Amino acid sequence: MPEVRYFIVQQDDDWVIKFHDEEFGPYQSKSEAMLFAVDAAQKLGQHGETTEVCLMGENGHFRPEWTFGRDLHPPTL
Repeated sequence: MPEVRYFIVQQDDDWVIKFHDEEFGPYQSKSEAMLFAVDAAQKLGQHGETTEVCLMGENGHFRPEWTFGRDLHPPTL
């Protein structure tokens, strides 16, 4: 199970990345937020962390969109 998760959330017309108690962005699109989150997760993964990027769905629940060591970097969006 991933130890480090980045959460991508839509706020009005923008997208933000939530990581620990911080918020990064805003980004103009979900794809742009994904690229930044995956890049950060990839870097931590290369240093031994188990990382994952999750996206909030329409139902308000998060689902994994990218996992270090399983998915391509950069992701194909």
